[in-house]
Amino acid sequence: MSRYVDTHAHYADEAFEADRFELIRNLFDSGVICVIDPAVDLASSKKVVEISGAFDNYFCAAGIHPHEASAASGEDYEKLSGLIAEQLSGENCRIVAVGETGLDYHYNFSPREKQIDNFRRNIRLALRYGLPVIVHDREAHQDTLDVLLEEDAFRGKVLYHCFSGSAEYASVLLKYGCYFSFGGAVTFKNAKKFDSVLKTIPPEYILPETDSPYMAPEPVRGRRNDSTNLKYIYPKLAMMLGMEEPEFEELMIDNTSRFFGIRLNRQQG
Repeated sequence: MSRYVDTHAHYADEAFEADRFELIRNLFDSGVICVIDPAVDLASSKKVVEISGAFDNYFCAAGIHPHEASAASGEDYEKLSGLIAEQLSGENCRIVAVGETGLDYHYNFSPREKQIDNFRRNIRLALRYGLPVIVHDREAHQDTLDVLLEEDAFRGKVLYHCFSGSAEYASVLLKYGCYFSFGGAVTFKNAKKFDSVLKTIPPEYILPETDSPYMAPEPVRGRRNDSTNLKYIYPKLAMMLGMEEPEFEELMIDNTSRFFGIRLNRQQG
C-alpha cells in the first residue's frame, strides 16, 4: 500500500463538521500516515489541538490566517502564545508549527496593513517558540518576502504552502532555505508552470499537501477535498521530479519528518 503524507489539511473546517472523526479514522486505513492540520484563528487553533490529540501521527499548527487578521485582538495573540507554550511544555505536544499565516492580496478580506501586522506577530511567535512558520502568499510575493526578511524569519524554518510563485521567485527563496509544498493545482490542465518551478527546487525541499477541503485535484476537482486525494497528487509530483513513486513516497516522509521535527511511523496506514 502507498504511504501518503499531508502537510496541510484543514479538518477543523466546518466542511467536515458532520463526519470529521470518522473521515480521519478512514484516512489512516487508506494509506495516509501523517496529517498536519493548520489553524486559521484562535478558535481553530484550539480545535486542531483537540483533534490531533485523538490520533497518532496527526499534528497541527496554531496561528492566524490573513483573512482573519482584522478580527484578531491583542488578547487573541496572548492566548495563542499561551496555547503554544502549554503544548510545548506537555508530554504529548501536537503543535509543530505556527500558521497558517501570511498575506493574501487576491481577496483582501482584511486590510493589507492588518495582514502585515498579523503576519509579523505570527512570525515572532514562531521564533519565540522555535517552531517553523507556514506561509500563505497569494499575489503578495514582494511584501511577503520583505516581512520575512525584516522579522528575520529565516533564522527559523519557513514553508511556503501551496506555492504559486515563479521559478525565479523560488530561486530567491531557496537562498534562505525555504521549503515549498504543492497540492491539487499541479494536476490542473493549466499547471504547466509547475514544470519549471519543480525543476528549480531540489526534491529535498518539497512537501505534499491537499489544502483540504479546498483545491481538490483532477479528476475530483470541485468536490470536497480530503487527504485520500493525495493518490492523484503524488504520481503527478513524482513524474514532474522524474522519480519513481516508491522513492518519492520515502522522500516525502523524510522531508516532512525533517522540516517539522517529528518521527513518523512508516508502517501506519
